[in-house]
Amino acid sequence: MTLAPDLTLLKAGNLRGALLMVMAMAGFSIEDMALKSVTAHVPVGEVLILFGLGGLTVFALLTRQRRERIFHPILFTRVMAIRALFEMMGRVFFTLSLALTALSTTSAILQATPLVVAAAGVLIFREKVSPLRWALIALGFVGVLMVLRPGLSGFTPLSILAVLGMIGFAGRDLATRAAPPILSYAQLGVTGFAALIPSGAILLLWGGAWVMPSLVDLAFLSVAVVVGVIAYTGITMAMRMGELSVVTPFRYVRLLFAMILGALVFGERPDAMELAGGAVIVSAGVLLMLSSRRRRAA
Repeated sequence: MTLAPDLTLLKAGNLRGALLMVMAMAGFSIEDMALKSVTAHVPVGEVLILFGLGGLTVFALLTRQRRERIFHPILFTRVMAIRALFEMMGRVFFTLSLALTALSTTSAILQATPLVVAAAGVLIFREKVSPLRWALIALGFVGVLMVLRPGLSGFTPLSILAVLGMIGFAGRDLATRAAPPILSYAQLGVTGFAALIPSGAILLLWGGAWVMPSLVDLAFLSVAVVVGVIAYTGITMAMRMGELSVVTPFRYVRLLFAMILGALVFGERPDAMELAGGAVIVSAGVLLMLSSRRRRAA
């Protein structure tokens, strides 16, 4: 008698989760666009410091509002230190890629993060991967090569920055999986944004002088912080509200939003090879998730 209401609630949760995921991906794309706009006038290291301070402040306030400890003792464990290092790596190289390459190219390569996580999960967590899933992971990496085009005339060495950023984010996700689940999204947000501050300082020491941002740049940074925090909260709610296998594939709409913003704001025009590579990465990622769902159901 309760089966129909349960199914109705499940479908409603999946629908709300999918909508939240789409909104979160739109938010992350706006965040990327805003940061890329600021890096045209402000050194990347300075952008990371200001962005980190803004996000850290917002998430610290959220943590206090939730009556949680801002710096939980677990944050100082080995696995969380590893997570912070990978967060720094991901953010530094991803932001450099945003500053120096096309928004659409950076976003396309970022979509391969789940594929790297799946492949690394075999080595770190001893997860079993079927031949089909290995084939899909390999197909996704072929898509990355199509976007990068090493050895061809369209190859841009700076695109490697996006690959390094993607590897950093994959390492962060793997470390998060190994971390104790006691930490809330707000506490993780505090550590994530806090990691940007020393990262930016290192970049400034390596090269670049502090400049006074214009009011427009500060406005873009504020947009990036606010929208980024909302998107981060939205993706967390989406993952908890609906089934992972239903909600997670919608994270790939980020590439669509990135291409639209890249064209409208920066005049980017991805060529056929880049579009095809992005499609291959997204297709491989979605099929990988669907195969994982069938494996769990079996």
